[in-house]
Amino acid sequence: QVQLVESGGGLVQPGGSLRLSCAASGFTLNYYAIGWFRQAPGKEREGVSCISTSDGSTYYADSVKGRFTISRDNAKNTVYLQMNSLKPEDTAVYYCATSKRGGRTWVRALDAWGRGTLVTVSS
Repeated sequence: QVQLVESGGGLVQPGGSLRLSCAASGFTLNYYAIGWFRQAPGKEREGVSCISTSDGSTYYADSVKGRFTISRDNAKNTVYLQMNSLKPEDTAVYYCATSKRGGRTWVRALDAWGRGTLVTVSS
């Protein structure tokens, strides 16, 4: 079982940037992709971005394309989400998660996730 610990959330003004980190430990080879989903109050879970552990291919939700960048450091077993040009609608709890799939449906095949980190975009 893999353990995931997120960090880097906080309060930022619209237009600002944050970088989230996810440290993975445990049995880290038993999943296809790792990424970030978010959950805002009263809204459905949204799969923000994921990266394949095999070929490094990435997926981004349309709502964040061009603003967010996912990356990984295999030596550190860490995945990052660089978030630029943040908007109030990006406010949510962001969770790091592993999945048996990549691409658009990755968030429907989750097998582990962390406790989340809160991102608040507000002036």
